[in-house]
Amino acid sequence: MNGALAVSAVTFGLQAFITLFVILDPPGATPVFLALISDVAPKKRIRLAWQGAAVSLTVIVAFALFGKLILDYLHVSVNALQGAGGLLMLLISLELLTGKDSSTESNGKDVNVALVPLGTPLLAGPGAIVTTIVFVQQAHSVNMKLALAAAIIAVHCVIGLTLMFSTKILDLIKESGVTLLARIAGLLLAAIAVEMIVTSIKGFFNL
Repeated sequence: MNGALAVSAVTFGLQAFITLFVILDPPGATPVFLALISDVAPKKRIRLAWQGAAVSLTVIVAFALFGKLILDYLHVSVNALQGAGGLLMLLISLELLTGKDSSTESNGKDVNVALVPLGTPLLAGPGAIVTTIVFVQQAHSVNMKLALAAAIIAVHCVIGLTLMFSTKILDLIKESGVTLLARIAGLLLAAIAVEMIVTSIKGFFNL
């Protein structure tokens, strides 16, 4: 019986890892990350990569523990959360497409891109948050909860490593390549944002 439970917990953990990896999509976030940190010193790039993973981990863990309570207390639906995340990402995508950098316009203070938009909503977006809440509700045993915790941590370790090693690309593509990368990243981010907004609208009207 214990062996069956252990296997079930391992299977549950693997399912959670694969699902969260696909939704968080670190390879997909890489172009946006590189565009955002193109003018940052190499050492700081690595720090921002791990900060982005840490922010995403913090958000996911917070919603795993208190997500349903928070949404219920604020009377906020998942559709509203998704729509808000989409609008935020759309604003950032427009900055990448037009070459405008708001990170240096806030009274000369630097804005940490590891917090927004990288950590959230790009990585820890509505999809990842909702998926985590669902997995928490499905974890009926201590072993399954431990497996889910291990899966969440493992996914974010992969995210940190992916973003960290991706910074080496900037040394190869030079300034013109960075500009091209920023435009491509902006286009991709805009597409993701529009998809989130459309999904949110469909959810509101049950389409």
